[in-house]
Amino acid sequence: MWNRIFALMIKEFHSIWRDPRSRALIFLPPLVQLCIFAFAATMEVKNIDMVIWDQDKTYYSRELSERFQNSVWFRKIYYVQDESHFLRLLESQKVMMGMNIQNNFSRNIKASKKAEVQLIFDGRQTNVSQILSGYATEIVNQYQKDVFLSGFNDLPRVDIRTRNWFNTSLMYLHYTVVSLVATLAMIAGTILTALSVAREREIGTFDQLIVSPLRPFEILIGKTIPPLVIATIIATFMLLMAVFAFGIPFSGSLWLFYLSTLVFLLSIVGIGLFVSSLCKTQQQAILGSFIFQMPAMLMSGYIAPIENMPVFFQYLTYANPIRFYLVIVKGLFFKNMPWNVVFENLAPMFVMALIMLYCAYWVFKRNLD
Repeated sequence: MWNRIFALMIKEFHSIWRDPRSRALIFLPPLVQLCIFAFAATMEVKNIDMVIWDQDKTYYSRELSERFQNSVWFRKIYYVQDESHFLRLLESQKVMMGMNIQNNFSRNIKASKKAEVQLIFDGRQTNVSQILSGYATEIVNQYQKDVFLSGFNDLPRVDIRTRNWFNTSLMYLHYTVVSLVATLAMIAGTILTALSVAREREIGTFDQLIVSPLRPFEILIGKTIPPLVIATIIATFMLLMAVFAFGIPFSGSLWLFYLSTLVFLLSIVGIGLFVSSLCKTQQQAILGSFIFQMPAMLMSGYIAPIENMPVFFQYLTYANPIRFYLVIVKGLFFKNMPWNVVFENLAPMFVMALIMLYCAYWVFKRNLD
């Protein structure tokens, strides 16, 4: 039996390597998506242009303006002299933020009164505006501590000291690259597996496979292992890139990482085989795997927190294997997740792997009958 399975595996590796589309799917997506997601698709807000309308024109107003000028978040500051120019820059989306300093700003500071500053943000880009509002508030609060008169500073204050655990520098690149270990392995696993049976049907060799001495479950094993091996290689490549190219420390256990990767990829390969068993052409297989991949990524917790989703979708994420694998990968990278917590997330993926592999076997065997 194992000789027949091994021969089918060798044949499957040759088929993947000979097909230009399969070779492209193996090598191009990891490289392209690594560059796009790591550098372009970021939630960090930098290089922001803003406009300042300083009606006060005193030492205090210039000091506040210079705080924004010297900030790493802002790229170009436009200074205007009238309201029409101020509004025109905001309405034309030339700037994302505007600051209006009233003409009584310095007088109120000297009198220890409330000095108001108007901050206007472009709400057409909701997430950027919210993040930018936090940046601006931080700058104004620090200015208040440094510049206000000593009598005002003598008032009691709450001293807040913030510490960030696990990703101490709050680098969004670390979060993105680590998540790519899971997403790229999922993409490679589903597409390569989905193409396997569909390719046989399209090129006309599926009938030869049926009349061979191979039994249905042997064919399924032979079709499962090559994509599993290739997806594991891609996950290893992403792990090495994260550690050595991006300098992200891996603090967990390697054997737990590969055990989790194996179980996760088994569930993904099961989904790919299920899709492949339903499709007759490679184009249908690619579209079928895409239908799974996009909702799986959206409901994985990578793009948006699961806690922010409607309750129905929160329960639906329990049927998504990448949801649990992302928890494991980020936990092993950032905080040396202990084995018992890893196994809590490993168990649902193992159950999903058994269910999907059985469904793929059932559909495949049914199509043979």
